[in-house]
Amino acid sequence: MSEAKPRHFRWEELPWERVTEQLGRRMVTGDRAMIAQVLLEEGAVVPTHSHENEQFTYILEGALHFWLGADGSEEVVVRAGEILHIPSHVPHKAIALEKTLDLDIFCPPRTDWLDGTDSYFHDTDA
Repeated sequence: MSEAKPRHFRWEELPWERVTEQLGRRMVTGDRAMIAQVLLEEGAVVPTHSHENEQFTYILEGALHFWLGADGSEEVVVRAGEILHIPSHVPHKAIALEKTLDLDIFCPPRTDWLDGTDSYFHDTDA
């Protein structure tokens, strides 16, 4: 059994992945957790989706309006300095109320982000 080695990263040295015209991300992944910076232009939409991963969204700059739950009836606006916890399998969608930089933490890592199967960003029915 090999022991994992510590790694050091600088956000400014990590490349941005362009997910949509209005949304980009960069991430660091470990064996059991993932952290990602997500940059959303004002009006950017994250369509309704859910995942097994527990999620913490910490807004560094800007604000996101979230709709939570199967029917989207729970709404919350998360602003700079605030954190939203989204438990596993809770459907959610969001829209950027202004240009927003958030820090997302996922446990376990989002394999759909890593292997490119996160098609919900391009699902016109979302």
